[in-house]
This record gives sequence, structure tokens and C-alpha cells, in this order.
Amino acid sequence: MRVLITSPVFPPDLGGPAVYVPSLGRYLVERGHEVQVIAFCSEPNPAGHPFEITTIPRGFLPLRYLKAFVEVWRAAPAADVVYVQEHLALLHVLAARLRRTPVVIRIMVDGSWEIAHRKGWCGDDDIVTFQGRSYGWRVRLTRSLQRTWWGWCTQIISCSEFLRQILIQSHGVAPEKVRRIFNAYHGAPPEALTATPAEAREELGLDPSRRVVLTICRLMVWKGVDGILRAVAELPGDVDLLVAGDGEMEEAWKALAAELGLAERAHFLGNVPHDQIPLLIRAADVFVLNSRYEGLSHTLLEVLQFGTPMVASRVCGNPEVVEDGVNGLLVDPTDHRELARAVRELLEDRSLGRAFAAGSKARSESFSREGTFAEVFEVLAAAAARSEG
Repeated sequence: MRVLITSPVFPPDLGGPAVYVPSLGRYLVERGHEVQVIAFCSEPNPAGHPFEITTIPRGFLPLRYLKAFVEVWRAAPAADVVYVQEHLALLHVLAARLRRTPVVIRIMVDGSWEIAHRKGWCGDDDIVTFQGRSYGWRVRLTRSLQRTWWGWCTQIISCSEFLRQILIQSHGVAPEKVRRIFNAYHGAPPEALTATPAEAREELGLDPSRRVVLTICRLMVWKGVDGILRAVAELPGDVDLLVAGDGEMEEAWKALAAELGLAERAHFLGNVPHDQIPLLIRAADVFVLNSRYEGLSHTLLEVLQFGTPMVASRVCGNPEVVEDGVNGLLVDPTDHRELARAVRELLEDRSLGRAFAAGSKARSESFSREGTFAEVFEVLAAAAARSEG
């Protein structure tokens, strides 16, 4: 089977699809299939992948998407199926449709909400509130366009049951058209990381006398790093915060850290190479994901593997990974005091952290690469076969 995959990010850039797409591509190639990837990427020639990659540099958004349309238009006739990862997917799907190549799309967010939220068309409404409200013509148009390109697709994959229900209940997509297939852990086997927390800290150059809270995310407003900063400000002075990732909120959150007196305790690491992420997770005392939105977090799946105690926001797909009181703690992402209490509890109760690590190991079995990718292949193959029929 010949599979064309599109992606909004690709390594070295961070983001869920930047983890998912290379892993899926390698999985398919290892099983004898042909793969081509078209991706937005800051690196013009990504190396080390066993498939062809066409990169499109970031820049003026309309021009970037027009370039993507052209590239998909060129490549789609040679593919049996196009697998789209975009939430702004109109031109990607249209190009494949015009070439009469079947399309499967993977949904990681209600794109109409993400666009409306970024543009300020829905105020500060979260994704759940957004589903039950009417807004202006821009939101109506965005929702209509999104339903149109979903309608052009042969099948839809949602990465969480939370998102699947949004498509069915809010957008009227037929239940049989939307299949929930979890994201998966894509890194090296956890046993390959032999460093103890102390050894990981030494390798990273961290002060062994400090306690470490870690978050890894794109620095977008809904990721809630401001809430983590406010929580850390209420914790003892020997607790530091490491923030791995970059994005549009970086300067604003650095300014907030200084305002809160955390200039020496909050460390913004930028875009950390992915092969260093396991070491960071191992070095941390507590991992925090405080986002107001997550489809199904790849980062939480990584933390599951390495046994670092987790605190996550009680929203969207997070409870499908973190079961409160079993393998982590869930909190309200708008209540930094609740977050501070949860982090403090894990910093002070090491036995609780060990119990959560055991719970995480058991939970991780639901997110294996082999199991989830076998399901993805089944959907892609069915879409390609339907076209042949």
C-alpha cells in the first residue's frame, strides 16, 4: 500500500504529530508499505527517516497552505490513500479529493474551536462550552467548512473518545464514520533508560538539592503554564519549574515568572530535542500538564512509561490517560491553588508517587504502538480498498 501522510509539524519541531507521524511512517515501511510525508517543518531536509519527506517552511499562513495544496495535488495520484493530520484541512483534503484519492483524517482537536479561540471569535470559551453556543458568522463559516472537509473523507479517526463524541453529538457525523484510536507511546523501551533520577539530574546539570516540577508543551495560551507558575509560587523555595517547549506565549510567561518572583526558579528550556525528553521526565519529581484542552496527550503517554508522578488537568482526553487517584491526580486547570496542593502532596508523599507509577505501568498497555497502529492500518487499508472497489 502507498500512503501519503500530511502533518502540521515534523521533527525537530515539537508537537503531537511530530511524534506520531515519524513513528507511523516507520511502522508502515517496516511492513513493506511505501510512505511519503508532506509536512510543515523548520528543517528543510530532516534526516534519519526511512521515507520521503517534502517540507514546507513556516511563514505567511495562506501561502503555506497553498504550497501544501500543490504538494498534495502532485503526490496524491501515486498514493492509495492520503492520511491527513491537519485541523485546518480544507486544502489538503480538497487536493486529494480532486485527484480522486481516498482520504482518512485524524482528529486531534475540534479545529473550529481552535481557530475561533486563537482569533478571539469565541472569547475565552473552552472547547466544551464552545460546543453548546452560537457565535458570529466567522464561527458559523468555520464550522461549515470543517463539516464539509470531514464529509469528503472516507473515514475519520479520533484520538480520544472525548473528541469522537464531539464529532457525533455536536457536528452530526455518523457514529460509524468516526473510529476512536488512541495515540501511542513512540519512544525507546522504558527499560532502555537506566539512569536513576539522581543520575538524570547530574547528566542534565540540575542542582541535586532542588526539587523539580516539569511541564512539556507548546507554549500556547490554553496550555495553562501561567497556572503552573502561580502554583509553584505557592510551593517551598526549593522547588524549581522546568518548562520544555516554545511558542507564542513564551515571553509573556517569562515576564509573569519574574513578576511572581520566580526568575531564578522557573527555567524555560525552549525546544528540547526529543531524545532528551525521557531524561527530563526521569529527573523530575512531579510532571504537570495544566492545559485547558488536550485531544490525547503524547506527553502524558511518555510520562506513563517512566513512572514520574503526574498531575493533569481534569479536561478532554486527559482522564482517558490519567485516572484520578490511581495513576495520578486530576485538577481544575483554572484553579492554581488546587494544582499547588496536588503537586505539594506528591512532593511530600513518595509512597503515593510509587503507587501511581505502578498504576501508570498497567495503564500504559492500552497505548502500545503495535496495537494502535494495527488499528490505523486497518482503517487506511479499508479506505484504499473501498476506492478500488
